[in-house]
Formats: sequence, C-alpha cells, structure tokens
Amino acid sequence: MRKSKFIPHQIAKILKEFEAGKSSEEISREHGISKAAFYKWRERYAGMSGKELKRIKELEDENRKLKQMYATLALDHQMAKEIIEKKL
Repeated sequence: MRKSKFIPHQIAKILKEFEAGKSSEEISREHGISKAAFYKWRERYAGMSGKELKRIKELEDENRKLKQMYATLALDHQMAKEIIEKKL
C-alpha cells in the first residue's frame, strides 16, 4: 500500500479549508491532490483534529501489522498440521 505524502495535520488543515468555504477544485489544485483523494479524506476524517487523525493513522498501521502477523502464524500452523499428519 502506498504511503500518503501528507501528514495527518496537513490533511486536517486541508479539510478545514473546505469547511471554511473553499471549493474542492481549488483545494485539489493548490495541494496537488485528486478530487477522489479529497472526498475520500472528507468521508473518512471529517470533523477530526490533527491529533485524532494521527492516532487513527497509527491504529490503522498497527492493525495492518497485526493482520500480517496473524496471516504468517496461520500459515505456519497449517504447515505444522500437514507435517504432523504425514508422520502419523
């Protein structure tokens, strides 16, 4: 997954600009983001502060790592079961 080039505080600032009255086209042109990315951010992070956004990003990253660890352990467990079955 590609990492965003914007930090959570920047995303919060961009969303506040929209709430202040700027159009999505102006914002996307100024900051070099697509309209789709802007609307995705707005849907996901609307009304959050920079600190809350940062915490959510950290939790999403931790969740991704835990899912990867689980998948690896599940594969190891499955391989061990197959080896034990072959020996019996």
